[in-house]
Amino acid sequence: MRAMRRAERRWHVPVHVQMATIHQESRFDGDIRPPFTYALGVIPTGRQSSALGYSQALDGTWAEYQRATGNRRAQRTNIDDATDFMGWYMNLTLERNGIALTDTRNQYLNYHEGHAGYRRGSHNAKPWLLEVAARVEQRAEIYRVQLLSC
Repeated sequence: MRAMRRAERRWHVPVHVQMATIHQESRFDGDIRPPFTYALGVIPTGRQSSALGYSQALDGTWAEYQRATGNRRAQRTNIDDATDFMGWYMNLTLERNGIALTDTRNQYLNYHEGHAGYRRGSHNAKPWLLEVAARVEQRAEIYRVQLLSC
């Protein structure tokens, strides 16, 4: 909670939006990685992507965050760094695509598809992703109400 409050103060991304996104991406497991892919069903050929940690940030996006913030020691497996990354990325989403920091659904779609992918509307061809984004939005609302009583 401290990490998310810190990110909220720095980047103005509500805690409930961060929580719902982290829940969807990693279920709050800082060591999670995508599964391996297999050739012929048995020969491991690597992971599906370079995503890692709470935020499931990709290598390239994480490197961009490190350069932009000057936080070269940031680690995706550290909740403080992961929430700071998420705040930074969601602010880029506001700047690049005009999506409000409180718009959980569209922030998540940007997060999943990337800023250019979202602008192209790539999410619209993925009904399963639109369903996931709706669930993320619902979970954020549950978290928002729960946080009011903390």
